[in-house]
Amino acid sequence: MTEQRAQAWGRELRTVHQRLRDALEVTRESVTEGGRAESVSRDLRLFCLGFCTALNGHHTSEDSALFPLVLELRPDLAPVIAKLKQDHSMIEYLIAGLEKAVDSGDSTEEQLRHLDGIEAVMETHFRYEEKQIIGVLDGLTAEGLDKRTLLGPLA
Repeated sequence: MTEQRAQAWGRELRTVHQRLRDALEVTRESVTEGGRAESVSRDLRLFCLGFCTALNGHHTSEDSALFPLVLELRPDLAPVIAKLKQDHSMIEYLIAGLEKAVDSGDSTEEQLRHLDGIEAVMETHFRYEEKQIIGVLDGLTAEGLDKRTLLGPLA
């Protein structure tokens, strides 16, 4: 039982990352499918709200619960955690730009440019995070850890 749980934390993180990739793709599709501008804008607001909320929730959970736990176990990873938190701030900034573009009715091209930026930073962040901390997560055996507390609402 403990071995299954220990290995599951790394898998949980990868699963959340994939769900966020999928949500970004749905958001991108809502921009590129076209149709009436009003309908596309309304759909994009819905998908953006969902995606942006999920991504922010994931990062908030990591910052407040997961990263302190990782640092408790591995203080030597402080520079890694600092970089991951810096990425979170950059992604939050990029999401604010996307939300502003959607709210102001910017062109499809402009909205896609924002999504491209978010995707590039998000993907680099996810790969780095998985490379640097999956080993620590796979070693977690503490009882009572909640995946949503550690990884956010998509866990």
